[in-house]
Amino acid sequence: MTDSFERYQCQMALPGFGISSQELLKNAKVLIVGMGGLGCPAAQYLASSGVGTIGLVDDDVVSLSNLHRQILYTPDDIGAYKVDIATQKLKLQNPSISIVAYKMRASSSNIMNLIAEFDLIIEGTDNFETKCLLNDACVLAEKPLVYGAIYQYEGQVSIWNVLQKDGTYSPNYRDVFPNAEESQVPNCREGGVIPTLAGIVGCMQANEAIKYLTRSEDILAGKLWLMNVMNGKTQIIKLKKSATRITALPHTIQLITFEQFLQNKNDFEVIDVRTEQEHHTFNIGGKNMPLETLETHYDSISSVHSPIIVYCQSGKRSLEAARKIIKVFPEKEVFSLKGGIHQLSQ
Repeated sequence: MTDSFERYQCQMALPGFGISSQELLKNAKVLIVGMGGLGCPAAQYLASSGVGTIGLVDDDVVSLSNLHRQILYTPDDIGAYKVDIATQKLKLQNPSISIVAYKMRASSSNIMNLIAEFDLIIEGTDNFETKCLLNDACVLAEKPLVYGAIYQYEGQVSIWNVLQKDGTYSPNYRDVFPNAEESQVPNCREGGVIPTLAGIVGCMQANEAIKYLTRSEDILAGKLWLMNVMNGKTQIIKLKKSATRITALPHTIQLITFEQFLQNKNDFEVIDVRTEQEHHTFNIGGKNMPLETLETHYDSISSVHSPIIVYCQSGKRSLEAARKIIKVFPEKEVFSLKGGIHQLSQ
């Protein structure tokens, strides 16, 4: 055993693991997209297990509401970029590995370049748009993608798009969730989540990555692992391929921060897609076109010639509204206010 592998002796002692599997981890390159509740534990355990190169993709900063489940960060980190803090702490955890930080949002314009040099992608995102984007990019690039999702007390894990012995690929996200972009499931902020669930699912994603990288045959390809932390029940559902073919990447909605909006406020047509009651209680200007009745305002939107910025409370409804507008008016430039206005209205 080499001195550099001394720290991994417990996992190398496992039946069927040994130095050969440790060498596979050392030479592996894993990209984690989203350094939140899932990305944090996944990154920590991949770093501790000796994965040689770990890429981190996120453009967000640490906020107080993150701390109950995003365990890499402390109150002292509030306001700092997540990838910067994560990089520092992961390098302290294991100085022998390489951490590569990408301080950006994954989008249709950069995702193929981001995943190109990595063997495996882990998605730790909390929105369906990015989940679909990552899935489609991995299908087109023929790369495996470790999926994770959490909501309230329930979590899911699978590994999509794995090359099989017969030359075909295992089911991907769209085979199981064909209309994911249209889903109305709230994110963690809106629907809530127990913090321990994020740790469990993130660790399961890291575990699945380790299994794949060390060539285990018993991985979650073609299977969906489900867990409910309230009753402790788990189950595995077998999945099937669909006839859906992915030939291009979905369009990514452009995000704009509140600071950027303020600097260029007069250049935008502003639309609030919250309810009429929410708009009257507090707003940052613009016309009120509730998401539920957005279609009835298309005549008004058709006459707009300036860039459009759409906002809501958390940023979820505005993303959906922006997608609807672009689908009907593909020539228009549409932005969604990143993170919504919840902090402004408190």
